[in-house]
Order: sequence, then structure tokens, then C-alpha cells
Amino acid sequence: MRVRPQFVALVGLVASVPAITTDMFLPQLPQIAAELDTTTWAVQLTVTMMLVGGAIGQLVNGPLSDTLGRRKPVLWGLAIHIALSLACAAADSIGTLIALRTAQGFFNAAASVVALAVIRDRFSGPTASRLLSRLVLVIGVAPLFAPTVGTWVGGIGGWRGVFVALAVFGAVVWFGVWRFLRESLPVERRRAAGVKVAASGYWQLVRDRHFVAYAVVPGLSFGVTMSYVVGSPFVLQTEYGMSEGQFAITFAVVGLGLVIASQVNAALVKHFAPQSILRVASLALVVATGSLFLSVVTGWGGLASFLVALWFSTAIVFMLYPNATALALEPYGSMAGTAAAFLGATSAMLAGLISPLVGILGGDRYAMAYVMAGAALAAVLVLLAGTPVFRRGGFAPPEIVLEKVD
Repeated sequence: MRVRPQFVALVGLVASVPAITTDMFLPQLPQIAAELDTTTWAVQLTVTMMLVGGAIGQLVNGPLSDTLGRRKPVLWGLAIHIALSLACAAADSIGTLIALRTAQGFFNAAASVVALAVIRDRFSGPTASRLLSRLVLVIGVAPLFAPTVGTWVGGIGGWRGVFVALAVFGAVVWFGVWRFLRESLPVERRRAAGVKVAASGYWQLVRDRHFVAYAVVPGLSFGVTMSYVVGSPFVLQTEYGMSEGQFAITFAVVGLGLVIASQVNAALVKHFAPQSILRVASLALVVATGSLFLSVVTGWGGLASFLVALWFSTAIVFMLYPNATALALEPYGSMAGTAAAFLGATSAMLAGLISPLVGILGGDRYAMAYVMAGAALAAVLVLLAGTPVFRRGGFAPPEIVLEKVD
């Protein structure tokens, strides 16, 4: 019983809205800093504060989607995303831009929450992990070319033109959801409305030690990725002298790794349990980021060595994410929106706390490598302390789970 490619493509496009909104204007960060007469650290906040806004937004949108269904929250969130994109295009100060980006993160958080919840509504177990890996192909390809598109759009309309393009993109996704995404949460399965119900749901999740640990791991690994995202425009363009075009190409090549890793993971979950893959991938991430750290500190191999280590460091993250997410969501089909919101909020909040450390520590390649290696090591320690991933029996084949047809 197969999963329809159209379903994966549409849900992947919805889930990619926050990532594209982040990545498309990355090549313009130095230009924004110069035009608005601000610092590197301040302009990086336009990225990190969107993550913080997204974390809060997911905590709100998750319970809403369990109460109202999946369609209404995502349609409203995308509509407000369109309006905020146009407001960002008119921003005249860095403070205004940071505030608007925070609000943008809050409202388009509905997209990522609903995408995960829709998958859990219809699939579970290794099937969900495999589907999430396929989903990353769509999520990955779109942001992969976002900086290239952003460079092209920015060359015509500057960084303000990029935000206009994001508004157009939001409108296209809104139409796709309105026209093609069916409601996956029937009325009889919806949870009661109210703050008390939402709070009790989150309290149930917080008391589940395994769930919390699995939720933290994607956040720490996402922190590895976002440390690269916020640091790379300055490291590659300022320290290594790349042009905007060269940076966009490099960003795409490095980003290609996440697509490859996600598809390797989709093949592996047919033969190995998600716990087994998570165990190996977490250790591999420590090795990759450790190699990046050594490359920066010793200077061995120059830019080539740096880029190879960077490629593996970002790619392996997307073997951790789908497996940890599927394991976390597995017991909570009855409150998938709330559980997905907790996962997304934790990921966004941790990444929002971790990635600014790159700027605080100097914003150079040393700072970026330090933070990426530290986040990877923390992910392994969380798995060791809070989950059974490193216990015996992890390499047993997964149980067969019936797939539901879209």
C-alpha cells in the first residue's frame, strides 16, 4: 500500500515554508547589515528570532490543530505570513525587521506543525520514519535552491524584493493547501478546546522522559544546522572571499547532503530499527563535527577540508531528525498536533538559543565549528541519558506496520 507522491510533495511544500523563509534571504545578510547600519550579530537575530517566534507559535498552533482540525490553522497562518512578508519588505530599521521576523516565525509555525500532525494522523512506526525521510527530500530541495533564487531576486529588487517573493511563495502554498490538502483529523477524534486541555496535554508529554529526550535530540541537531546557516554567509563570503553567487552554489552543494542522507535513511529503516540508525548517526555526527573542529583549529587541508567536513556535519543531521521524530510521535496518535508542536517548539527554541552563540563567540569559522561540535556532543549525551537507544537489541528489524493510504 503506497504513499501517493502528490501527498508527499504537498505536505513537504507546506513544511518547507519556514525553512525557505529563513534561507532565501541569507545571501543578503551582509547587504542588510550595511543598508540598515547595524552589526553582524544584530542582523543574525533576524534569523534566530524567527526561530524563537516559531517555537512559541508551534506551542499555540499544535493544540489548535488538535481542536479545530489541520486545515484552518495552516490556512490562517499562511495568510498572515503573506502580509508579514510584505511588511518586512517595507522595514526601515533593524529593530522593526527583527520584530516582524519574530511574528513571521510565530504564524508560519502552523505550517510545520500541521505537516507533522498530518503524517502522524495517517502513518506510524517505521512507515512514519520512512515517510519523514521522503518528506525531507521535498523540504530539502526547496531551501537548497532558496539562496540561489534569493541571490537572483536580490540582484533585481535587493533584499526587499526577496520578501516580496516570499509573499508570492506563501500565496502559492496557501492555494495548494486550500485546494488539495484534505482534512486528516475527523471531528470525532478532535480534542476539547481550552487552555486547561492544552496544558494537560503538554504536562503529559513533559512527564514522559523518553519523549522529552527524543524531542531534544532534533533540536540539538537542528542547532548544528542553524549554526552553519547563520555563520556561513559571513565565514564563506568574508573570511574565504566568496561572492554571493559562489556562496549560493556552495550552500546548495552542502545542502545536497541532507537530501542524500534523508534518502539513505529511508532505505535503511526498511531493514533496521529507527533506534539503531539513531545510535549510529548520532555518533557519526560527533565524528563529523569533530573533524570540522580539527580542520579549523589546525588549518589542515584548507578550504577543501573545511567544506568536506561541513558537508558531512550538515548531512548526518537529517538521519537523526526523522528517526527521533518518529520515535517521539509514536505513542501520541491521539494528540499528534500537541506532540508535533512540542517537538517543533523544542527544536526551534534550542536552535534559536544555540545558533546566536556563533555571533556571540566572534562570528568566525572558529566560533561556528565550536558551536556545531558542542551541539552534536550534547545530542549523544541526551540519547545516552534519556533513551534506550544505546541499549542492546537496537539492530533488530523493525516491526511491520500497516500503512494507511492517502
